[in-house]
Amino acid sequence: MNKNRLMATGLLVAAFTLYFTLNVPETGYAMHIMEGFLPAGWAIFWWVVFLPFFLYGLRSISKIVKENPELKLLLGLSGAFTFVLSALKMPSVTGSSSHPTGTGLGAVLFGPTAMTVLGSFVLLFQALLLAHGGLTTLGANAVSMAVVGPFVAYGIFRLNTRLGGGERLGIFLAAALADLATYVVTSIQLALAFPAETGGVMASFLKFAGIFAVTQVPLAISEGLLTVIVWNFLKAYNAHELKQLKLVKQEG
Repeated sequence: MNKNRLMATGLLVAAFTLYFTLNVPETGYAMHIMEGFLPAGWAIFWWVVFLPFFLYGLRSISKIVKENPELKLLLGLSGAFTFVLSALKMPSVTGSSSHPTGTGLGAVLFGPTAMTVLGSFVLLFQALLLAHGGLTTLGANAVSMAVVGPFVAYGIFRLNTRLGGGERLGIFLAAALADLATYVVTSIQLALAFPAETGGVMASFLKFAGIFAVTQVPLAISEGLLTVIVWNFLKAYNAHELKQLKLVKQEG
């Protein structure tokens, strides 16, 4: 049974990698805000904002693994999902780029703080191994993709549940809006660092956000649909783990 699940997981990862490879043009631009692009003051500021969430997230993951060690595979899949989707990108704003984020799924499954840690490690590995993003800008990139995105996804999913919305609708909205929220924050970060000569921060934000929207809105919709497909896969092959996470009602 475990062998079959592992094979199915591998096929799933290959499928969504192929999907986004065929739908997102290749480019040499760096992922998110590239190394050295932010002024030193803003780079330090975003690191200071990010670190408390990361430290709390470490405690959250430690608790999950200690209480439910059998969830490690699902935790790893959430991280792999984020890594693959966020590595596929297209150029957008100078010094940055558009791409799926993949943080919505892990946030719904394990909570936003746990996803903060997974998303941060994804950004670190990509900066070191793929030259996507950077170390000085890691704090800023982590705040947008690994902090704000997961919290938006978690909040949207819970709100949808309370309002009686369908489960798949909640997953779609969580993934799509987490994606869009990431780029709203990235636009804010760039606007604060590079205000326009005329109109200041607001004019700069509208410019950055408008450029991002061209590529990011269709990517967010695609990511939402793909996350629903992955969710259906998990319900079919990992129903026991989802019940442990109280995301699927116990039968009977």
